[in-house]
Amino acid sequence: MKTRAAAANIIHQVLNQGQSLSGLLPRYQQEVAPKDRALLQELCFGTLRWYSRLDAIAKQLVEKPLTGKYKVVHSLLLVGIYQLLYTRIPAHAALAETVAACKLVKAEPFKGMVNGILRNVQRQQDELTAKVDALPQLRLAHPNWLVKRIQKAYPELWQDILTANNQHPPMWIRVNQSQHTCEAYLALLAAAEIEATPDTMADSALCLGRPLDVALLPDFEHGASSVQDASAQLAAQLLDAQAGELVLDACAAPGGKTAHILERQPNLKQLVAVDMDGERLKRVHQNLERINLQATVIEADAAEPDTWWQGDDFDRILLDAPCSATGVIRRHPDIKWLRRAEDIAQLAKLQAQILDALWLKLAPGGTLLYATCSILPDENSEQIINFLGRTPDAQHIPLHGDDTPAMPGWQILPAAEQGDGFYYAKLTKKTSKLA
Repeated sequence: MKTRAAAANIIHQVLNQGQSLSGLLPRYQQEVAPKDRALLQELCFGTLRWYSRLDAIAKQLVEKPLTGKYKVVHSLLLVGIYQLLYTRIPAHAALAETVAACKLVKAEPFKGMVNGILRNVQRQQDELTAKVDALPQLRLAHPNWLVKRIQKAYPELWQDILTANNQHPPMWIRVNQSQHTCEAYLALLAAAEIEATPDTMADSALCLGRPLDVALLPDFEHGASSVQDASAQLAAQLLDAQAGELVLDACAAPGGKTAHILERQPNLKQLVAVDMDGERLKRVHQNLERINLQATVIEADAAEPDTWWQGDDFDRILLDAPCSATGVIRRHPDIKWLRRAEDIAQLAKLQAQILDALWLKLAPGGTLLYATCSILPDENSEQIINFLGRTPDAQHIPLHGDDTPAMPGWQILPAAEQGDGFYYAKLTKKTSKLA
């Protein structure tokens, strides 16, 4: 399948069938020539990143909405407009390839329409974009409900956050410090002519000068490093598991944090990794096997621990709670269009259920680290405030100076050349003497 047709099919299935980009892209990459796989990824990510802006431009030129089996033509138009406005692909090539793709998406009668609209975008670009960019939600390409929520939560920073969401994220790696120090691995990277810089917060994180194939990373196949965002790497660091402890990683798939906990502390009594998604748990096993680590991996619902755990209470629990993923939009631009406003309350309810259930499995004096890749207070600080209010034996442990009982936790926002948006809150269970 040619690249533009594959991109149009992917965009169509994301927008009209609610499928995820990460689920679709690998399958379609097998259907295009190896040399075109990076282009396919760029077209899909870019078109979804700027979807509402591209859609508003297209709707100024489409005489009547495309329906039924021809809705895919609208997705093809978006792919074409993205190429003209955002890439260095020569306009003649973008036009020719996009028009030719009509045949491959079984919409050959629309070739003339697609050609005419894309040529009009070329001729009227300034006029078309000016109309669209008058509205911030279109200029910054986010759904209106999400713009309002972020604006309310961060009145001084909301435009910076939306801008960061539309950038290409840097590639971060995690150095396995049971094999190499960061300094030693930096030297290995330098010898391989790979530029990298350390992070100021995550002690195992290196930011690569440019994304590259992991096969080029020194000793990657032997577990010397892993791909993981800097903000996500803080989970194991803040959990700070100690030798001899029984540790739970809840909602663990795909296993990056599981592996990091074990890399930092190989002498645990046991690490239990739980997730209810059996397909994603395959990645946990793959990660552990590559790095040669051992954990007890269980396919189960973290909200119902009595059904899968009858052992001792845990000394430490990492709860990487299911969330809106609004902190990782730049890595998953389809989140903007798949997520709905009503999802947030449902997610907050689920988070509370899991938090309450797992708290009962935490030993007195034990530590629970609550984490999300969200930037919405409903899922983060408000969630922890509510939990502390209903849980007398829970004690809030500040992670930095601004982490107070009134506004608990550490909210990290996405920013250029930095980590993704993440939230962390650290809690300990009071002993009976302190209760």
